[in-house]
Amino acid sequence: MMRTRHYEFWPKRLPLSLIVPETSLCDNLAVSARRYPDKIAIHYYGGSVSYRRFQDEVEKLAGFLQIKLGVAPKDRILLFMQNSPQFMIAYYAILRASAVVVPMSPMHVTADLEFYINDCQATVAVVGQELYERIAPLQKSTHLQHVIIAAYCDYSSPDFDLEIPPEVGAARLTFGNTKAIYWNEAISGALEPGPSTVSQPDMALLPYTSGTTGIPKGCVHTHGTVNANTVGSAAWTSMTANTTSLTTLPLFHVTGMQHSMNAPIFAGGTMVLLTRWNRELAAALIERFGCTHWVNIATMVVDFLANPNLSKYNVKSLAFVGGGGAPLPEAVGEKLFQLLGVRYAEGYGLSETVSQTHFNPPDRPKLQCLGIPSFDVDARIVAPGTLEELGCGVAGEVVVNGPQVMKEYWNRPDETKKAFITIGGKQFFRTGDIAKYDEDGYFFMVDRIKRMINAAGFKVWPTEVESIMFKHPAIQQACVIGVMDPKRGETVKAYVILHEEERGKVTEQEIIEWTKDKMSSYKYPRSVQFVESLPVSASGKVLWRKLQEQERARAQEG
Repeated sequence: MMRTRHYEFWPKRLPLSLIVPETSLCDNLAVSARRYPDKIAIHYYGGSVSYRRFQDEVEKLAGFLQIKLGVAPKDRILLFMQNSPQFMIAYYAILRASAVVVPMSPMHVTADLEFYINDCQATVAVVGQELYERIAPLQKSTHLQHVIIAAYCDYSSPDFDLEIPPEVGAARLTFGNTKAIYWNEAISGALEPGPSTVSQPDMALLPYTSGTTGIPKGCVHTHGTVNANTVGSAAWTSMTANTTSLTTLPLFHVTGMQHSMNAPIFAGGTMVLLTRWNRELAAALIERFGCTHWVNIATMVVDFLANPNLSKYNVKSLAFVGGGGAPLPEAVGEKLFQLLGVRYAEGYGLSETVSQTHFNPPDRPKLQCLGIPSFDVDARIVAPGTLEELGCGVAGEVVVNGPQVMKEYWNRPDETKKAFITIGGKQFFRTGDIAKYDEDGYFFMVDRIKRMINAAGFKVWPTEVESIMFKHPAIQQACVIGVMDPKRGETVKAYVILHEEERGKVTEQEIIEWTKDKMSSYKYPRSVQFVESLPVSASGKVLWRKLQEQERARAQEG
């Protein structure tokens, strides 16, 4: 039976259910361009793009894709670039051409790209010029036939008075490859695309899972599943044409894509776009453009608030700050509240659900909490083995039913079958995440099923240990992993980044002693290692698996 306890804390201004548009994603941009043609859609390092220009260039690129490159409905097209106006224009042009966007991390190397191209049989890619050399060899050995190359400097301004990343400041390059197609060439032809042939049920997006639990899998999303969260995000965070979003999360990742691009475009808002995270620049641009919304990852907030120059900027225009990826330390959340009068609102979602299935109510958020189920989402907790439904306060696997859930894994029917279960006649997606809900119906992460540490027969969930460690005033970040132990089988180790002002004042052993009083004897870390940084993905998530692999390699060498 669907849990409704959380409805008591539902934002009073919002309905419990939202109707998903029957139109396509590219209709969202077309409508905003008709409504606000001269309004700035994108601010980009001194350059700007109006909604009229945005829509015009989408039409031209879509026409080029169809007429010159032979792109047909449902064709998959790789989008391989960093945050830029061209990413947004290409994204909507691909949809306008009735094709499918396949977003790629800029961190991928040639071998990664070869897998993705072969898996989805992409024949066209749109890439940033700094990434072109990684994909160029694949035009000879894969399905890939055409590559459109974009230079970010085309949309920035040389007169910009603040810091510009090297990729944005780099002049436009030319390459010896005769197959190379340049962005300006693609949009200068002013070719008109045919009528849009897509609507809600048609495939729009194929994001790939990270592959941390095996081979990466493509998640088949339709215009309907993506729009469900696009419209949901805009409603939940009170986005209008007057809001200005600071767009710092990578747009290839579903969280940045939905909350910092698709939702603002649906609302007709303005986006202040950064290609690379820079805390000083972020503060300056919030002040300059009066940014109202900022969806991020917790590590960005930690870094932003650690800026010793922050007091020089007026950032009080921010009315909504939220995100996910990792728990926000309580002390950081309190510091944010003291600065802005705004509580940090965390959320939860996956590539398979194209971002959020859970949101914290902005008026009543809880820290280090996934939030409550979003619009029309039925979320349950089940025992991973028996799939028996569990009650309040009991940890188990999160399963979700909702309008944003993917249709299937691309060409992987067996994996799709394993990913879904039926409860009471409804189909639920198995997230692989362990969580529990409290008496208010708020969900709290425990950990990934695959991440559990088995210490002398006891289950230890690293995320739970990390959440407790974040309460230590000296700790800025912590990542907990399992390491081999001759007596316990596995034991707990914590990698810790200290706040700058605390370095040299506290020892690793003191951290261990502090944790002994805060958690059960089998949970506390037996080893703590101070580090300057942690490995992170392009979306900002800490790569715990990489640390674990390094530890196991060292153990084998020893």
